[in-house]
Amino acid sequence: MSVQYVDLSHTIENGLITYKGLPAPLICDYLSREESRRFYDEGTEFQIGRIDMVANTGTYLDCPFHRFGDGKDLSQITLEQFTDLPGIVVRVPFAESLAVDRVHFEELSLESVGAVLIHSDWATHWGTDQYFEGHPFLTKEAAEYLRERGVKLVGIDSHNIDDTRTKIRPVHTTLLGSDILIVEHMCNLGEVPDTGFLFSAIPPKFKGVGTFPVRAMAKIL
Repeated sequence: MSVQYVDLSHTIENGLITYKGLPAPLICDYLSREESRRFYDEGTEFQIGRIDMVANTGTYLDCPFHRFGDGKDLSQITLEQFTDLPGIVVRVPFAESLAVDRVHFEELSLESVGAVLIHSDWATHWGTDQYFEGHPFLTKEAAEYLRERGVKLVGIDSHNIDDTRTKIRPVHTTLLGSDILIVEHMCNLGEVPDTGFLFSAIPPKFKGVGTFPVRAMAKIL
């Protein structure tokens, strides 16, 4: 059986701004290839990289600890919660509506769906100032509906799954409060079919951390 993979993650590079107000990652050599030569025989060299960054960088996954002090951190999330989830792409172009509401899901069959991915096409603004302002988001009612349907993960190709024009975060609160994971800043959802794929977004196993970059992907069956 032929299987196709679609990479749904942005590339993280030195100086990348994911969220205004948060520092960009510093990516550099801890040990350069040139410096390493003094430790090995001629013709043998290595590079050891150094990365200094906040957890909310690039395409990342939120787990309950991000929102709740007593919530599960990345080390407590099971592999089944973010690996090979039967997925569905819900397409709500930002030109039609910034608010993704309950009505956008009500006619969909979500009983066997693990991951609901929102394709707003906002990722076309990635790397520009426009990306940070007036972005698509889910409503509280939409989050409550997805919680009722029993999904495991909700992703979006936008700056935030909540409306950042206010200081409340009802979607994070609703989903993470029910152990439903969130993936933000996705891309390439236009290359994924509406159904017939498995979604994975796998973070490192960190203790005491609630958010971290992932290599999000769709496995098209």
